Amino acid sequence: MPRVLHTAQALVDVVVEVPELPVTGGNVNAISEQRYAGGAATILLAAARSGAEAVHGGAHGTGPNGDLVRSVLTADGVRLADDPRPDADTGSCLVLVEPSAERSFVTVYGAERDITAQSLARLEPQPGDLLCVSGYSLFEPTREPLLEFLEALPRGVVVVLDPGDAFASFPPQVQRRMLHLTDVWTSNAAEARALTGLDALQDTPEAIRRRIGSHAVVVVRDGVRGCVVFHHGRGTHIPAYPQDAVDTNGAGDTHTGVMIAERALGADWESAATRANAAAAIAVTRRGPSSAPTRAEVNAFLA
Repeated sequence: MPRVLHTAQALVDVVVEVPELPVTGGNVNAISEQRYAGGAATILLAAARSGAEAVHGGAHGTGPNGDLVRSVLTADGVRLADDPRPDADTGSCLVLVEPSAERSFVTVYGAERDITAQSLARLEPQPGDLLCVSGYSLFEPTREPLLEFLEALPRGVVVVLDPGDAFASFPPQVQRRMLHLTDVWTSNAAEARALTGLDALQDTPEAIRRRIGSHAVVVVRDGVRGCVVFHHGRGTHIPAYPQDAVDTNGAGDTHTGVMIAERALGADWESAATRANAAAAIAVTRRGPSSAPTRAEVNAFLA
């Protein structure tokens, strides 16, 4: 059975609920603080809870952050392909969550940036595996090791790009190099508009597919309006399941993890996206990025 593999950084999300963001030089009192395994961990947990075999190939450190990431991943059966870095801890991301469920981020780098093409190759990707790439890994110093690894992949490995906010800001040659290696694009609406320069969201999937190639599958999420799955020259709108959100942190990653897990388990893209929409709907009603539901919970929700 194909596996879900991830090359990106698993960080610790320090999630702080605030009544509002402070003005420059100001102060607010937090409502709550929680620590979670986030970043690539959210996608891998969502995939594992959907029943797929999931493996993390990114670097991780020693210390309390690295220990937290490893314990959370292994508790859900996610395997780590690489060994801990002995001289550094995993980094963290401060996530400020407002009452509207909007989020702001401050990231501190750590051992997760210490990758090489050889360390990523410990994932041992095989034809049919779905290999996740984050646009945030295309910053230095992880850009060249990641691209070197991707350019040496066996034919038939499915490269899934989650571009993130940063991808549209990269130099055109970096974009072209990555898109040439991409089979599946999955992003939110803002990221799709940023890459294409198009205001009409319905036009962005086909424009992205032209950038990648006719083989590409393009998935664009649009919050409570659901998502569009575009492949074989046509797009299909997959309705969402709107909920009263308490925390949107990790909803997009949950969507991605469940969708590609369903593909690994044999579902078509439209069915996979339907279950991903349901999983994201459940996730936003829970606090923290590690809020992906189990397969049984998605079944009950859809029933």
